[in-house]
Amino acid sequence: MVYSKIAYIMLVYMHKKYKPKYQKLTQKLRQARKEAKLTQVDAGKKLKKPQAYISKIERGERGVDALELAEFAKVYNKDINYFIK
Repeated sequence: MVYSKIAYIMLVYMHKKYKPKYQKLTQKLRQARKEAKLTQVDAGKKLKKPQAYISKIERGERGVDALELAEFAKVYNKDINYFIK
């Protein structure tokens, strides 16, 4: 199943939030949001989350699981693979 593979990859990313691969993920999330021309406030509204949620994820202070990543992909109009490659 695709999500179980993605969930495993995300667990590896989340294990050490300061690993280069995790930093790359947070950079891609920020870049995708900006390419979608959304502020953190706008993205939060679309995800039904507060702006602080977006900010913490983008700064690496909060992890993101596979289902959340899929929500980001949908809101930012990106394929989920964009974030994990």
